[in-house]
Amino acid sequence: MTEREPGIERLYPSIFGRMATRYYYLRQLRQAIEDVIQTFVARDSRSLTLADYGCGNKPYESLVAPFVHKYIGIDLPGNKVADIFISPEGRIELPDESLDVVLSTQALEHVVNPTAYLQEALRVLKTDGQLILSTHGYWMFHPDPTDFWRWTSTGLKKVVTDAGFEVIHFRGIIGRAAMGLQLFQDGFTFALPKFMRPVLAIIFQPLIYFFDKIFSQDGKNSDACTYILVARKNAPKA
Repeated sequence: MTEREPGIERLYPSIFGRMATRYYYLRQLRQAIEDVIQTFVARDSRSLTLADYGCGNKPYESLVAPFVHKYIGIDLPGNKVADIFISPEGRIELPDESLDVVLSTQALEHVVNPTAYLQEALRVLKTDGQLILSTHGYWMFHPDPTDFWRWTSTGLKKVVTDAGFEVIHFRGIIGRAAMGLQLFQDGFTFALPKFMRPVLAIIFQPLIYFFDKIFSQDGKNSDACTYILVARKNAPKA
């Protein structure tokens, strides 16, 4: 498997593949990112520079790159697919106000200092630039290589606004009832040999879909597995 193939597998999971037990979740996350890109990025696409902050293997590059003038992957040194690196002090190797959009997907829970991470995103964004961020509400422990944080909806909004942003869009992905099933499934997953996990997924993933559509709509934006938001960098007050 090449370095980029895990990104494609995350973007287009198979119910029979390595990420079978994440099938519904990953599809919902991809759809939420596509919706945000269409609403907040595509209309200004020709002139925008977007950076994927904590890009990993760039799973969402193919979703955003067609709608921006330039796509940049930012990550820690050692990531061979990153275009720009983050210093040991947490500083992005870019000048102030050099980006139109910062995309951060499932990275915030892994950073040691979320406030510093968000303030660095604020620094490199132009005035009226946008942060598109997703991170977990409920989820199992998943170090990569660390895993520090989970947020309530109000807590996530607070940490983002405290860093200097204005939240202009906020949405929950997978509500409480469906997420309860996801965690129940995960309680068995890692006790099984890998070849058996798709069997578990075939049982649970349709139930998670059903519970999300029928029982998890009310309150999803305040109590969810994952949240995705768009936040704007406003001009400094006079």
